[in-house]
Amino acid sequence: MKHRNKLIGAATTTALPLTAVATTAMADTTAHHHTVPSEQDQLQALYRKAKAEGGKVTVYMGGEAPGQRDSLASAFKQQFPDVQLHLVTDLGKYHDARIDNQLATGHPVADAAVLHTAQDFDRWKKDGDLLKYKPVNRDKLFAHAHAKDGYYTGVLYGAFFYVVNTKQLPAKPGDFKGTDLLKQAYKKKLVLTYPHDDDGVLFGYQQIVDEYGWNYLAQLVKQNPKLIRGVLGSAAGVASGDYLASVAVGGDARPNGTQVFSNTERFNSWAQRGADFIQGRPHNSGAKLFLSWLGSEAVQKNAIATWTWSVRKDVAPPAGLQPLASDKNTDPDACAKFMNNRAVAERFRSQAELYFGQVKGADSGDPRAPSVVHPEPSDHCSAHPGAGRPAQRRRTRFGGIPT
Repeated sequence: MKHRNKLIGAATTTALPLTAVATTAMADTTAHHHTVPSEQDQLQALYRKAKAEGGKVTVYMGGEAPGQRDSLASAFKQQFPDVQLHLVTDLGKYHDARIDNQLATGHPVADAAVLHTAQDFDRWKKDGDLLKYKPVNRDKLFAHAHAKDGYYTGVLYGAFFYVVNTKQLPAKPGDFKGTDLLKQAYKKKLVLTYPHDDDGVLFGYQQIVDEYGWNYLAQLVKQNPKLIRGVLGSAAGVASGDYLASVAVGGDARPNGTQVFSNTERFNSWAQRGADFIQGRPHNSGAKLFLSWLGSEAVQKNAIATWTWSVRKDVAPPAGLQPLASDKNTDPDACAKFMNNRAVAERFRSQAELYFGQVKGADSGDPRAPSVVHPEPSDHCSAHPGAGRPAQRRRTRFGGIPT
């Protein structure tokens, strides 16, 4: 199949073209004088309301390294200088615990969250914790990228599959298959993220087991792979040339590797969700502004669609990627369904641990991990200011993208 293989920086730090975002936004504002306000006019209206509310907003965003989303915060600040954005990047398994505790104790901190943990948004919606809000760009979004009732919205599409050294690929990269990893060339040359440490990775492995059976995992383990926590490290291992491949991950694997989408196997794709909270939040307009801005044409075109699929129908995917809607090997709703069925997810997690063993090593998002830059105290917040980070939990969830 043509146009199936392209680097997807789904779990990487993405350098946003700040000038392009700001310039496009200003051009759109000045060029439209119709009765119906333009997208940028509506953003400016939200901006005025956000300033009137005090000019502050706190957003929890998924990611493996503190500061991973700093370029996003810089782009927002450039366009809306009078609204102070506190963008906190951390693993989703910590963010959802903080939010749950804030809801339970009545001490709100996060005004909005952008996470991969789909089951949390559905639970928060059911419990009445989410603000019903339809972003100014909602009519431009793909149907499965947002909730029809307006309780959450998609901000980007992510994807996990194989990451492979380019020299190991067949003439047609799409001909690559998971069974290729069982060849002698990959013996002690695989770096794998513990699947039972991350729901996004876990679902990717379930798709592989659905295709090849449990015996495939037994054979994969016999290849003596390096097992680590977090998806960034797996991509980095292939990028460095130390390892030849990884499974069910994403990220920047250059210069030695690339993400590969097989023509015959299914892969995991999803719409990253964002939502505003309702309980006692003093900065609802700031939260609305952030989510609407993140889904705006300027940001989606110049900051999102440069490396992955946009959630907007009017923004084309990066060169080399076909639209997800026309890809028969993925279903952007499948991962959310898996995450919401906790009995199925936990049963598969327990079985995966039988093959890969107990998770070991420092958490990829832990500031004590030697491979992670230590965060500023204010950027590694916990339940509320002054509290410590939640204790590590065995049952972890995805946190590697503008997880």
